[in-house]
Amino acid sequence: MNKSDAVQEIERLSEELRRHNHLYYVESNPDISDYDFDMLLKKLQELENQFPDLAQENSPTKRVGGDITKKFESVEHKYAMLSLSNTYSEDEIEEWAARALKGVESKIEYVCELKYDGCAIGIQYVDGKLKQAVTRGDGSKGENVTANVRTIRTVPLTLKNGFPEDIEIRGEIFFPLDNFHRLNEKRREEGEPEFANPRNTASGTLKMQDSRIVAERGLDCFLYGIYGVDDDSEGHFELVQKSAQWGFKVPPTSERYIEKTNSIDGVMDFIHYWDEKRKDLPFEIDGVVIKVNNYDQQEILGFTAKSPRWAISYKFKAERVSTFLEEVTYQVGRTGAITPVANLTPVQLGGTTVKRASLHNADQIEKLDLHLEDNVYVEKGGEIIPKIVGINLEKRGANSKKVDFIESCPECETELVRREGEVQHYCPNETGCPTQMKGKVEHFIGRKAMDIDGLGAETVDALFEAGLISKSSDLYSLTFDQVVNLERMADKSANNLLDGIEKSKEIPFERVLFGLGIRMVGETVAKKLAKQFKSIDALSTATFDKLVEVDEIGDKIAMSLQAFFQDESNLDTVNSLKAVGVQLVAEEKEGGSDRWNGLTFIVSGVFESFSRNELKAIIETNGGKNVGSISKKTSFVVAGDKMGPSKLEKANKLEVSIITEQEFIKMLENE
Repeated sequence: MNKSDAVQEIERLSEELRRHNHLYYVESNPDISDYDFDMLLKKLQELENQFPDLAQENSPTKRVGGDITKKFESVEHKYAMLSLSNTYSEDEIEEWAARALKGVESKIEYVCELKYDGCAIGIQYVDGKLKQAVTRGDGSKGENVTANVRTIRTVPLTLKNGFPEDIEIRGEIFFPLDNFHRLNEKRREEGEPEFANPRNTASGTLKMQDSRIVAERGLDCFLYGIYGVDDDSEGHFELVQKSAQWGFKVPPTSERYIEKTNSIDGVMDFIHYWDEKRKDLPFEIDGVVIKVNNYDQQEILGFTAKSPRWAISYKFKAERVSTFLEEVTYQVGRTGAITPVANLTPVQLGGTTVKRASLHNADQIEKLDLHLEDNVYVEKGGEIIPKIVGINLEKRGANSKKVDFIESCPECETELVRREGEVQHYCPNETGCPTQMKGKVEHFIGRKAMDIDGLGAETVDALFEAGLISKSSDLYSLTFDQVVNLERMADKSANNLLDGIEKSKEIPFERVLFGLGIRMVGETVAKKLAKQFKSIDALSTATFDKLVEVDEIGDKIAMSLQAFFQDESNLDTVNSLKAVGVQLVAEEKEGGSDRWNGLTFIVSGVFESFSRNELKAIIETNGGKNVGSISKKTSFVVAGDKMGPSKLEKANKLEVSIITEQEFIKMLENE
């Protein structure tokens, strides 16, 4: 066969194999035998071996694996991969729904989905071809596991039927129970230890170096989110169903894996149904997810720093076991918060060995009436963190000793304080308590703050022990000779560390502000403060009234900020960072201005020259504010094609100015 004929034959075989793969794994409706499928695959493999330059990146032969990955590349998520807020309480589901109704001021449709117990994944498709697959990681960055995801038969390698140009599919990769049990049976026969549970095994499999082994294990995937479709005329439920046309395996409505309802009663019915029926599923779930269906309403409700306000996870009651409390120890956080920890007689829970459990605070210990050597009941909160939920009083010994909360810091012996209205005890010795001092530096160097390469918790410990640093600003005075003499530090590692510290001077102000570790100033608050005050000098001298004028800045945050800047040691750290060139002034964005200062905008619909996110960025760069819902105070609605009819009706009713994309461009060009 010549090369020209091979091109056509490879394309024909690839398309035929994709069709049969979809029929078998997604639609469960094969129309050829396994043998015939294998013969087609073998023929394609032979042609690709004969003409290796014709082998496609997303060839069906990639399904069987064979790629070896020595190191998984770290990739930044285009869309933050946030976690959902969790609850075990139906009352809290109702409270969440009430807040959502209040936020959107109109009727809400809810989508209920199964909460698959596996490993979250983001899969990008460009021009209909699978480009990359990235794990959740820390939410902002994950690991590139594309070679392994290509082996999962229910993940399409190419799309069909009018797919979007550049989209990201969010889903859950899980281990079907039959495949998991089959794997453990094989390991038993080979004298290998069995895997503890499907979730951890799915996660571990996804990060194996040999994709051939991944292919053999038979992972599966259901999608639960679609990003990059610039059309708010459809809801989440409708878009998930539509994605089946592009070749994705979608949760079947016929089996109630996904369901739409317009009432909280419908939500509760879905929860109760699956709390009973989950044991019959061919895979594990640990709850259900409830989302607001309408994308316009999702946009109005927005996000916190950690999770969307338009979705919540209801977790089924966890497995409970009993064991004995041996000792209570106390941890000191970077803010000085004291957390009591129960040290337990080791016990198996949810596939892992539990030795410790958080007791949260003094009130929790008092509420449990906890005694040493008590027989305690332990559950996994959110299926992850073990917690003590009760005590078997019948097994309490006559001489057992009541647990009393400590009065002084376990690290520096400073007397603890408990601020009015707070449940936590604190060590007030911020500048002298070793654990707090190290914790502040570890927070400062973290990925979401200064992101200093080559510097981790162990190195921070070593720097403290050597007396080289006591606060974050000391990092910038380190020398090569000081660093290279640390244990396990070679010349290359020392240079990498110093290069990382130097490069961190380019980190923008909002992340530096977050890195300072001011109580109650998380990522979102830091961004708002940086945008409003522009510099650390302006922020440090802002009055209480000016602080609380900022959106979402309440009294407690304002008081925390003022307390931080009234502390001489904190001012010394800030001034030291300023002296070495760390960014403590907000960067003026190119093409920016204050021309729209005081104006508020709604962006809705599909546009020709910009995406909605690009339009919003232009508005903010020029001093305007993007808002989620229309009110009399809204200055302009920038209306694109397929703008939501409810928004259009409300804008007309309130007589808000509606402008087209071209009119917006003219406004932008008109100085």
